This record gives sequence, structure tokens and C-alpha cells, in this order.
Amino acid sequence: MTTHPAHAPFLHATPTIDFDAPAVQAFVQAHDTPGADDRARAVGLYYAVRDLIRYDPYSIVISETGLSASEAVRRGRGWCVSKAVLLTACCRAIGIPARPGYADVRNHLSTARMRELMRTDEFRWHGYTAILLDGQWVKATPAFNIELCEKFRLHPLEFDGRGDSIYHPFDLEGRQHMEYLRYRGEFADVPVAEMRADFAVFYAHMMDQLGSGDFDAEVSRETR
Repeated sequence: MTTHPAHAPFLHATPTIDFDAPAVQAFVQAHDTPGADDRARAVGLYYAVRDLIRYDPYSIVISETGLSASEAVRRGRGWCVSKAVLLTACCRAIGIPARPGYADVRNHLSTARMRELMRTDEFRWHGYTAILLDGQWVKATPAFNIELCEKFRLHPLEFDGRGDSIYHPFDLEGRQHMEYLRYRGEFADVPVAEMRADFAVFYAHMMDQLGSGDFDAEVSRETR
């Protein structure tokens, strides 16, 4: 693949997008299809991150290590930001330019404990991955694993490498699901300091309680 010099910043490893870490290298090797074209390889890696790394909003740790691709692989779970970082790292590992992107969203569907903990339905710094395929940047959102979508009656986010894969506004029952409020942009690296500062202002009341919840159990109780 011939890469334009302007895309070089979206191919480098960083402390957070650490595709050079052994755990990430192993994940890529297990789920990549080297003989395929870039689109097929990116799509395969998207589904591996989406479904094999479980979505867990209690796993938020705003630090280079806490948000790193290798940490998501090690834990086998992550929230939207860390899962998008992992997908970014996987693409960069095989020479496909990728960059983490962010938006603020209003999430109308979450567990009762999560709503109580957050005290708002506005999720700042929702993460996705922008991937350069055939000269076009396309958005991919590998956050919600397929089992979570089935339990919550959500449209699973499919990705074909040709168009954007972003949250649906409504679920399978026609209830409001996700509303994009504003896009923050796409970056060569994760803006950890800016994210940490924002969370300290808007979510300070919940940060010391993260890590104590069992999101899978909450979903199972509320959707059975």
C-alpha cells in the first residue's frame, strides 16, 4: 500500500495506540486476513474488536495506560474510547491509516445504575475510529458487542468499509437510542489530557465509583 506523506501521523505507534505491544500484535495476527485487500482486513478487525472485546462502561481509566490498545486486549473488555483505540491500533499495525475520533452523544438507553451514576444522559468523548480506505475516511464504531445489542434490542453496528458505521438513532422497538450532539474531531493520538480535564469537570462525582459495577449483570437483569 502506497501512503501519502500526510497520512504518516496516522500510522505511528504511540503510548496509547501501542500496536507494537506483544498483546496487540498477537490480537492482530489472530484476526487479520493478510491475503485480502485493505477493506476486507479492516472489516475483519472491526468485528474482532466489536465482538471479542466486551463493552464495559465501568472500565474507564483516563490515562495513557488505561486507554491503551494493549490494556483493552489484556482485560478483554473496554468502553467506546478504548475499543476505538484498539481498532485504530489494529489498522495501523497492518499499514492502514487510522485515527481515533470523538463526539458527544445523548444515550437514551443504559442501565439504571449507570444513569444514576452519571446523573446525565449526555456522554462526552464517545469514541469511534476513522479508517482510510480507498482514499476515503470512513467512521467505524466497534463499541457494542453483538450480545449486548441482542439483549438491549439494538441494531448491531455493521461495517463494510465503504460507509460510516455510527450509532442508530432508534432501537429495534422504535425507541430513541443515540443522538449525536457534536463532533470533536479526529486525531493522530488520543487527547488524554483534554479528555481527563473534561471528565474532571462533568463526571467528577462518578470517577471514584468506576470499576465497581458489573455491566453485563445489570443488562441481563434489566432485559430478561
